[in-house]
Amino acid sequence: MFKTLHLTNAWHGASGGVATFYRALMAAAPDAGCQVRLIVPGERDSIEDPNPWARIYHIRARRAWLNPAYRLMFPLAYLPPAGAIAKILEAEQPDLVEVCDKFTLPYLAGLLRTRRHPSLRFRPATVGLSCERLDDNIHAYLRRGPAAVRFARWYMKWIYFPMFDHHITVSGYTAEELREASRGHKRQRGVWIRGMGVDARLFHPERRSPRLRQQLCWLSAAPEDAVLILYAGRLAPEKNAGLLLDTLEILASAQDRPYRLLIAGDGILLAELQERARRLPGLVAFLGHVRSRERLADLYANCDVFLHPNPQEPFGIAPLEAMASGAALVAPDSGGVLSYANSSNAWLAPASPRQMAEAVRAASPGSPGREEIVAAARRTAEELDWPRVAAGFFELYQDLARAVRGEQGSTVSPPAFVSTPGNWLGMEV
Repeated sequence: MFKTLHLTNAWHGASGGVATFYRALMAAAPDAGCQVRLIVPGERDSIEDPNPWARIYHIRARRAWLNPAYRLMFPLAYLPPAGAIAKILEAEQPDLVEVCDKFTLPYLAGLLRTRRHPSLRFRPATVGLSCERLDDNIHAYLRRGPAAVRFARWYMKWIYFPMFDHHITVSGYTAEELREASRGHKRQRGVWIRGMGVDARLFHPERRSPRLRQQLCWLSAAPEDAVLILYAGRLAPEKNAGLLLDTLEILASAQDRPYRLLIAGDGILLAELQERARRLPGLVAFLGHVRSRERLADLYANCDVFLHPNPQEPFGIAPLEAMASGAALVAPDSGGVLSYANSSNAWLAPASPRQMAEAVRAASPGSPGREEIVAAARRTAEELDWPRVAAGFFELYQDLARAVRGEQGSTVSPPAFVSTPGNWLGMEV
């Protein structure tokens, strides 16, 4: 039976796009006839069995110093034979190992690919899953400037890219960083673009309810005719959440109709955003982290506009969930959201407060053509339902494993691009 094993440091037990993806993958494992194993950092060592086909290994790990909401697994967990990850790999013997991390875990894939691990002798296919861009993370958490750009390019080409047999990335936007890194290598590697998905049955316009809508108006001190604007996501530097308040300030100053902003999420920028919201008294409601997926679906369906502020979003599961729920999506006209959002199903604008405010007005109830665009958004979400998306991933995993073993019979589409040949200096030849 085909078995995949996945490792990631981008794990938050209650939220996050990576966690959503892997839980959807595990839910689809029985239909695919595949076993799925996932290794994630945790407060303590533990094992979770979501279903008979899937298992999550939680490895005790320290908190990340740049964002304490996350934890990091380090090489000591997989280098020594007695390391927790090494023992799991020895016991599971997966056909394919996928790493969703750019910092501490890719080296494990390199050791497996070259058979240089001190104790592990089996040879799985190794895949790098790129769910974000390194240059964006460096800009958000460390520094901007030419030196940061040069370091990101050097690291991606010489350290990250060569560790794996092949790569998967979630959007054309994230693929561009890999395209740059893929130039000039001794062996050929393919890069596939596979977007994320949405639970189109849970996130549905039918959850709209006068009672729930009234509750949200009460919670945000909004009149019944107010435009309820929702943001749901982490309050972290890379999310550009300050644009939410800047946009609301422009909307409020126009006084053409009442607007209220509801922010569902938590993170290291919460206190800063709450302080900034004081200049908009009574117009912003902080809902905290919404643990229940059903409650989150109710929020999407009973708000009017979902405002997504990040112009460098790798993919954006939350905006897609909003589209599935019947909320009008307003988002920047850049980044990974363009994988599924366009002028026919969303309101896209440059990520400036004034232009985003204009887009919110155009997406508000009563605007011409709004219902047609919202209906088109729902159709887009239905095409990206998780079972269909997960099935595509399993097909690709099996195809990549066959290719690494030297077997014939490709069943999926060719890669978006492949690495180009180069000399030992990394120059294309």
